[in-house]
Amino acid sequence: MTSFDPLVTLAYLCSGVCFILSLRSLASPVSARKGNFIGIIGMTIAILTTLIASPLDTARLFAIALALALGGTVGAVIALRIAITALPQLVAAFHSLVGLAATLVAFVALKSPQSLNITLNPGSLLEMAAGAIIGAFTFSGSIIAFGKLQGLIPSKPFLFPLHYTLCAILTALMIASLILFSINVNPTLFFLSFTIIATLLGILLIVPIGGADMPVVVSMLNSYSGWAACGIGFTIANPALIITGSLVGASGAILSYIMCKAMNRSFISVILGGFGGETSTASASQNINDSQKTIRQGSADDAAFLLNNASEVIIVPGYGMAVAQAQHALRAISDLLKSRNIRVRYAIHPVAGRMPGHMNVLLAEADIPYEDVLELDEINRDFPSTDVTLVIGANDITNPAANDDPSSPIYGMPILNVEKSSQVVFIKRSMSSGYAGVDNTLFFRDNTMMLFGDAKDACDNIMRGLEAL
Repeated sequence: MTSFDPLVTLAYLCSGVCFILSLRSLASPVSARKGNFIGIIGMTIAILTTLIASPLDTARLFAIALALALGGTVGAVIALRIAITALPQLVAAFHSLVGLAATLVAFVALKSPQSLNITLNPGSLLEMAAGAIIGAFTFSGSIIAFGKLQGLIPSKPFLFPLHYTLCAILTALMIASLILFSINVNPTLFFLSFTIIATLLGILLIVPIGGADMPVVVSMLNSYSGWAACGIGFTIANPALIITGSLVGASGAILSYIMCKAMNRSFISVILGGFGGETSTASASQNINDSQKTIRQGSADDAAFLLNNASEVIIVPGYGMAVAQAQHALRAISDLLKSRNIRVRYAIHPVAGRMPGHMNVLLAEADIPYEDVLELDEINRDFPSTDVTLVIGANDITNPAANDDPSSPIYGMPILNVEKSSQVVFIKRSMSSGYAGVDNTLFFRDNTMMLFGDAKDACDNIMRGLEAL
């Protein structure tokens, strides 16, 4: 039975439909759990169909079963132990494995096409090369992204003299190798050649991108891993890989574009490895002179008093809340305020935390009603009529410099306009800058009260202050 037998193709089509429905459900926190379940069903159908459609002896079946058991066990252990704050680097690590798998499958297809029941021709060689190149690039690039997010590699952009000139030379050599490979001139040599060059380019093009842009890079590498799988799907004539790879590639590219727009980054510069991307943040700091650097520091009791006397409260969660796991304490505060007829809502920026949906997952974990959680476009107009905005560890996404300082690196980035509230209570560990390395001018506004300390401890103290009123 071949991959394109009617029943096999129908089964793969069913798995593809499941993946599409899964993506659709994942677009909303309300249906996200159902979306994951549908995706699991789709993947199960794809795996079982592949096993049934392939002529396998006992030894191969045992090897596949062992691989599934080992991989499933490792995945389950990681899923149970990983902190939600570490999800971005986990995603980057998984992308590297997808890229490596695509490259290895391409090499097997080249050396042993008969084992995959395929015939090599110029067209299939190009498909194979595309999958291998994108896979190798994704592999090394994802490792660098993981290292930067995990703190194993400095998050600052790194460039050496003639950096992009070297990238251009390597790209030209890779294209030359690809052409020679496609016309079947010493295919093994030139396969290894363009694979090694693509691996080097993955390193060289991700290293210059600073930590502030890493969430976009992870999303873009997700897209690349999908296209790598798609290319290999064409090579080995597997409809499931083609469908799934296309979905991942397209959705990852769209998400990357949305994130670039939300962070005021150039989509093209991110694809090209940050070329023309980040600039120095010195000018933003220099625009806040010493006379302006005065803050109003308060206590948890002061914050409780402000919240208790408000009619409209908006809570803006950020990475600081995620690190402190303060979402449950926030839920307690909002429940108490609601019991006193105070309207409480949550404002989520598209790139709050380290990846889209990060804050939504945390709030859902605390059983905060979905209808209370609003996106930037839905709630930004309400800040001028808000009595108190409570910001927990969200820095760059609340920085007014994005609106009023043309010299700031984040100028033009859409932000939550919390400074327009009557009062802002900002919970933060220190006065340090955010992930983008830019001073937040909101700290020095007359209507901002700084509350320093761990987010969970601060929220617990505010709760005690509210209970005493």
